[in-house]
Amino acid sequence: MAKVYAFLANGLEEVECLAACDVLKRAGVEVELVSVNEGKEVVGSHNVHIICDSSISEKKDFSDADVLFLPGGMPGTLNLMKCERLTEALKEQYGNNKRIAAICAAPSVLGRLGFLEERKATCYPGFEDQLTGAEYTKQGVVTDGNITTARGLGYALDLGIELTALLISEDKAKEVKASIQYDQF
Repeated sequence: MAKVYAFLANGLEEVECLAACDVLKRAGVEVELVSVNEGKEVVGSHNVHIICDSSISEKKDFSDADVLFLPGGMPGTLNLMKCERLTEALKEQYGNNKRIAAICAAPSVLGRLGFLEERKATCYPGFEDQLTGAEYTKQGVVTDGNITTARGLGYALDLGIELTALLISEDKAKEVKASIQYDQF
C-alpha cells in the first residue's frame, strides 16, 4: 500500500490539504497527517482546527513514504519552511528520487531548496519568482519527474487524482474521480 505523509503547519489552507488527502484515502492510499507543531493540533488560515495523526517530533523518520505532501496557505507555507526537521526529510526524499508534492504557495519551499531546477512547475500566482530554476507553467497540476505541483485550492481534487494515478493507476484515479462525481476536464 502506498504511503503519503501530509505536513500541516499553522496557517495552512485547510481544504487544499484535506481534499487531496481525501481523494488519496478513497483510492486506498495510507495518508498520515503530520503536524510540524509540537502537538498534534494545527489551526488553519481560516481558523479550522485539525487534529493530526502525529507530530513531527514523534516520528523517527519518513523513509517509508511514497510521497511527502506540502499543502499551501499563508502563513502555513512559511511555517513549513521554518521546520528544520521537515526540510531535512524533504532533502532525503529528494536525494532518494522519491516523490514530493506541493500546492499553492508551498512549491516555493521546493524552489528554495533547489528541487525545481530545470523542471516544469506551477504555484499560486505571485510565488512564481520563488520557483528557483523552474519553468513556470499556469497548468493546474504539473508532474515533472518525482515532483508534482499544483496551483491552488481549485486544483486540490486534481492533485489527489494525479497522485492516485501516479501511486496506483490511471484506472483507479478514474474510478475515484467518478465516485466523487467529479467530471471536470
